Amino acid sequence: METQQPEEKTINPSTKNGMSRKQINAVAIVLMLALFFWFGYESGKQSNQSINLPVKIGDAVIENKAKDADNSVDFSLFWNTWDLLKNKYVDSQQLDAHKLVYGAIKGMMQATGDPYTTFFDPEENKKFGEDISGNFEGIGAELGVKNGILTVIAPLQGMPAEKAGLRAGDRIIKIDGKVAGEMSVDDAVNRIRGQKNTTVVLTIFREGSKDTQDISIVRNVINVKSVTLTFKDNNNIADIEMTKFGDDTETGFSDAIAKVKASHVKGLIIDLRNNPGGYLEAAINIASKLLPNGKIVVIEEAANKQQQKMYTRGGDVASGLETVVLINEGSASASEILAGALKENRANVTLVGKKSFGKGSVQEFIKTPQGTAAKITVAHWLTPNGNQINELGIKPEVEVELTNDDYTNNRDPQMDAAIKQIQDRIAK
Repeated sequence: METQQPEEKTINPSTKNGMSRKQINAVAIVLMLALFFWFGYESGKQSNQSINLPVKIGDAVIENKAKDADNSVDFSLFWNTWDLLKNKYVDSQQLDAHKLVYGAIKGMMQATGDPYTTFFDPEENKKFGEDISGNFEGIGAELGVKNGILTVIAPLQGMPAEKAGLRAGDRIIKIDGKVAGEMSVDDAVNRIRGQKNTTVVLTIFREGSKDTQDISIVRNVINVKSVTLTFKDNNNIADIEMTKFGDDTETGFSDAIAKVKASHVKGLIIDLRNNPGGYLEAAINIASKLLPNGKIVVIEEAANKQQQKMYTRGGDVASGLETVVLINEGSASASEILAGALKENRANVTLVGKKSFGKGSVQEFIKTPQGTAAKITVAHWLTPNGNQINELGIKPEVEVELTNDDYTNNRDPQMDAAIKQIQDRIAK
């Protein structure tokens, strides 16, 4: 999930106590309209600016940019349907108005066709915050959509999903018997997550298999440390493994790279395998410690093709070290940004492993009223040389397979190849 640092933009429609039903309806519609065209309206304004939008429903105009589409939008259709539910639905007394409005907004987001543009109700917003902090209850796996199919981007190391045998690239066909193809990514995540010691059954299809298989996973508390430092090859090579780009990643990486510098190692491995991404800011700040100042880390390209280049900010301590970056099918988003930036800016970097996931889009996280939030794809990103990787991924220079037999017998030929690459370079 590639996000920028959460950016707060507030929408404050005027309300009073004792409102009539029409006034309540107006407030709800304002919320929906604001979410619908908020990004376009606010483009270019400061992220911390607080705005009031006193929009009258009758005066609201939305330009329909779809080719050959009807430019008129009649919101009476929404309220007519609302009244139909209220008056006709057999269990109308049990309808929850909040759920209806949230569901309508989610449907609007899903209509974009982008699986990463979504709306979080208060409970989902809370869970999203837990995810990025690395503390929650579930199975410990990142999901995404690839070629229209719900796919495991990465099972997190040591978590229930990995222990049960789930792997990067597994395609999820069903969740507890329900067809996953009919769900959004967030709906699937909500179904898979759950209380500690409960079980979820995923029906998956794995490349190379002839049929699907069911994997039962017992949920547990997920508390992920995002950075781990180890030393290999008689302490001549440092290995920094990153499992995500979250709240603690920058601090963890800063501590690790300081120890690497003090140890006087001859080579460095950055292990981004099964790292599904996270904060864009974290990727840029980590790249700044691995690249000279003023180098392009990533290029954001907006819908109008306008590009914004993001540069390293100083603090380089490791660009002189022979470096291997390990990637695989589970390396996505911020992981791909970092891998691409290192490869295209340094001659002493080699990519080893398998082709990465291919998530080349940037999402902005925007807080909205009542504890809700929206996550909207605001741009695509390109590597420093201007290469688009969305749905394509980044191909390593040294491709090494990790077979089922390797996995079962705890062998790691990809790590072995990374170590050999550094040894060969040092020997020259």
